[in-house]
Amino acid sequence: MSASVLHDPVPSLHAVRQRLVTSVAQTHLAVCSIAPRSSDVEQALSWMMEDLSRPGFWQACEQQVERARGMFARLIGADVDQVAVLPNASIAAHQAVSRRRWRRRRDVVATPAEFPGIAHTWLNQPAARVRWTGPPGGGVRTSDYLPHITARTGLVSVPAVTYRDAIGLDVPRIAKAAHDVGAQVFVDAYQAAGVMPLNVDALRCDYLVAGAGKYLLGLPGLAFLYARHPDGPMPALTGWLGRADPHALNATVLDSPSHARRYETGTPCAAAVYAAVAGLSLVGDIDLEQVRRHTQRLIATAARRLSGLGEVVRIATPPEAQGAHLALVDPQAEALAAWLGDRGVITAPRAGVLRLAVHAYSTDEDVDAVCEAIAAYRRHHHTRSGGI
Repeated sequence: MSASVLHDPVPSLHAVRQRLVTSVAQTHLAVCSIAPRSSDVEQALSWMMEDLSRPGFWQACEQQVERARGMFARLIGADVDQVAVLPNASIAAHQAVSRRRWRRRRDVVATPAEFPGIAHTWLNQPAARVRWTGPPGGGVRTSDYLPHITARTGLVSVPAVTYRDAIGLDVPRIAKAAHDVGAQVFVDAYQAAGVMPLNVDALRCDYLVAGAGKYLLGLPGLAFLYARHPDGPMPALTGWLGRADPHALNATVLDSPSHARRYETGTPCAAAVYAAVAGLSLVGDIDLEQVRRHTQRLIATAARRLSGLGEVVRIATPPEAQGAHLALVDPQAEALAAWLGDRGVITAPRAGVLRLAVHAYSTDEDVDAVCEAIAAYRRHHHTRSGGI
């Protein structure tokens, strides 16, 4: 990927683009789905292969797990003992609630705009009752949550940024309403971690999940679960890493530590672990407040340009609630994405929208490229953007 000059040049952000591998498509706007290829991750995978060829590979891998745990904890302002390392966000959600006693507080307040892997976990709780908030097609607002939080609510599930439309919600406000009635708060930060500042104390959440891929610039196959009070009931799903002393390898004892490692199961994906350390190192070297300002400017520019071309885009209200991707409405989003991909513009289609995601490495030239390519697609195919 060629380096280009930012609108307001910032050395640290420009340096991130310099680390992207040139064989990647010229314009990568799919980081809300998959991170671009970087020299840092490639080097980490090379180190993994070197470690694999030497004695003590598993000890080396465990060291990488602990590095990733510590780096993620610092990223969100948590203690390292509050973070579990798991394969994905769905398992993380399951671990957070699998042994929960619902009883009088049976209600889970969630939104149809939630990523299905999280929402399905709530639907799969036999004693729970999901209360949906917001319109069926998405477009949820913070105010949609508040009337549904009552004395019967046991858990409130909030995406920090919705996966399809990039709507950011006021998590602290929702969390206060939940805590006022004695409910807990679960935050899916997969579309926020790594591209905007996050602090679990400021968010006031009880649980938070994010993955090492996407904006954390690693690979799929690894997620992190933050638990404010990780000494609750042992989760229903467990494994050898969920023991007080995993290396005791005692098959006849089912104990559980008081820290978040109690949520862990079996051996994680080594490649994803090494890549997570590389990606978190990249993210840790940049100012996320600066990244947030940069991405918001690029999203506003893209929205203005595309609207001027007759495209239908979804923008959060107020604008500062916008996440780091823009949703362009198109019933044939997959076909549009494939056409753009053949021309070196990588995007992320989901459920009737084409997502254009930006990060620290993104530039005005990327916005120019995608706008010009979409205009060419419309001319070539004689199609128009429109409602789902």
